Amino acid sequence: GRRGGVWAGAGERGCAGYGGVGGWGGGRGPFRLRYRALIFDTVAEVVRAAMNKQRAIAFVARQARQHLPPADQHRFVEVTETELMSLHEGNMARYRLRPSEFEAWRQGWR
Repeated sequence: GRRGGVWAGAGERGCAGYGGVGGWGGGRGPFRLRYRALIFDTVAEVVRAAMNKQRAIAFVARQARQHLPPADQHRFVEVTETELMSLHEGNMARYRLRPSEFEAWRQGWR
């Protein structure tokens, strides 16, 4: 994976507990399956709160620290970053986002 990018460093401690329940159907590998609920909730919250990149970085890192074991935190940040960067009108419904929420977020994301 990439290191030192915009989303580097998810933190050093955390706790397991955001297991595999949720409606995110992205099923691309065991990691995404295991944390699909947390990925789903994190992406949706970033968009609904119209977070810019800086706020999103801090929020995603905090989610990782609070909910994941240390060994999984960096990967969670990478996977969530990928989901955010690939979010568009055609797949935003996966996160139950309204077009207005998506558009407001996209304007501030640049």
